[in-house]
Amino acid sequence: MPIETRFRRVSLLAALFCLTLSLSLFISACGGDDPVEPTPVALSLASIGSYEGGAAGAAEITAYDAKTRRLFVVNGAAGTLDVLDMADPTKPTKVSTISVSSIGDGVNSVAVYDGLVAVAVQANPKTSAGKVAFIDAASLAILNTVTVGALPDMLTFTPDGMKLLVANEGEPNSYGLADSVDPEGSISIISFNRGGPPTVATADFKAWIGKEAELRAAGVRIFGPNANAAQDLEPEYITVSPDGTTAWVTLQENNAIATVDIATAKVTAVSALGTKDHTMAGMGMDVSDEDGGTNTNSGTPAVKIVQPKVKGLYLPDGIASYTVGGKNYLITANEGDARADWPGFNEETRVRTYCTNGLDPSVFPDATNLIFDSNLGRLRITSTPNGGQTGKNAAGQCNELYSFGGRSFTIWDAALKPVYDSGDQMERATTALSNVKFNASNNNDTLDDRSPSKGPEPETVITASFGIKTYAFVALERVGGVMVYDVSTPSAPTLVTYFNATRNGATGDRGPEGLTFIPAISSPNGKPLLVVGNEISGTTRVLQINLTY
Repeated sequence: MPIETRFRRVSLLAALFCLTLSLSLFISACGGDDPVEPTPVALSLASIGSYEGGAAGAAEITAYDAKTRRLFVVNGAAGTLDVLDMADPTKPTKVSTISVSSIGDGVNSVAVYDGLVAVAVQANPKTSAGKVAFIDAASLAILNTVTVGALPDMLTFTPDGMKLLVANEGEPNSYGLADSVDPEGSISIISFNRGGPPTVATADFKAWIGKEAELRAAGVRIFGPNANAAQDLEPEYITVSPDGTTAWVTLQENNAIATVDIATAKVTAVSALGTKDHTMAGMGMDVSDEDGGTNTNSGTPAVKIVQPKVKGLYLPDGIASYTVGGKNYLITANEGDARADWPGFNEETRVRTYCTNGLDPSVFPDATNLIFDSNLGRLRITSTPNGGQTGKNAAGQCNELYSFGGRSFTIWDAALKPVYDSGDQMERATTALSNVKFNASNNNDTLDDRSPSKGPEPETVITASFGIKTYAFVALERVGGVMVYDVSTPSAPTLVTYFNATRNGATGDRGPEGLTFIPAISSPNGKPLLVVGNEISGTTRVLQINLTY
């Protein structure tokens, strides 16, 4: 079925749905059955099924098609898209694998809308323009391809399914070398037109070229060597407003969010997110894997959450949006990410390594002792907070320390002002797990391993509503599992549950990368489901969302 025909059908179905809804509300007003969904009083998660991909990277991003009851899973290990039959969610079964070798160099992300599968495909080299392929969920035939920006990553449909937005990350291959290429970041907006192929508009950052100093002064990190703003701003993840008019895009390394007007394909704002003050009550973190000693460089691992004089760069990866009282709110998973693996540039260092002249005693009380590894010495920080900044005074002493990630999720209003931050709740909730050690990484079971670097590392976030309640599901990339918060009151979320029962030390589900919510009305078993793609273990886990009324 052509893409245009598919979406004309969707529009007709939408109109019929609105008519049916209007009639239902009329009947309800006249004394008929109440159509309002009940609101649960409790929520829990239970594992009901899984698929073993068989290799690290075999399960990353997932997307579900209700009509075919198929789950589409990005297999990063093979660069393909695996197709799982979800008719029985307790036994997901692979039915096919889709190769994109004729289109590009591998699949980065996937999204589904009403039987249409969209796949982001990077080029070879990755600095060249990538592609988006459209695939029929039933026949698995490739219907069309369009060219987008360099390194297309996350993609998402607008709520009406008439447009697809693509985050083109535009990462460089290196900095300052003879063969260095640093493409511009952008957001592709693909429209589905009647009687013709999809068309692509580009929301870019060219308007900010020449305004780098202005952006830095506002707090936006523009710091790639010799990069202008359009090259340095790297879109990571997209969320779209419920009315489909506005998109918000995380610019992870830049510690910022771009606002996009979808109709005009224009970036209307680039907003800095600021920093998290870890000295504040409830905003602490465990900063060392050698904090079992006292003022030493040879301590032992210990659980010790403190409130250090450190500024946390949020550097969000995943982002979600929801509405309360007619107002839009954003939720970011503050993973943190450093430009640390590029030939020619590495911003990541440690406090004791970087602060060779020590800490500024006018800023840091007990500066002489704080530099030890058992205190702040092991913490990973940036040597380049922004542009030419160094975080050092004229004497070469460190007077500002900026760590990577907030180890939290944050709720922002539509003006990008913080409404709530989960503080150190995630680390505190993982201090005494029976199945994995505190701050272990996703490839080991070592106590305190990730304490100097991003802790549990919130990777992504999605939302789901039941009745009048909205819940946020946050995946923790390192220690693993999913934390669930009731975010119905944006300024006062509450922790509902934390599910991490499918990890067992250095085995089991590890490295959750992507989350997919399947509402009960679309679910193969009639129950709401949460699908977790675990990158390191290569497993796809199906969790049932159990609601109590």
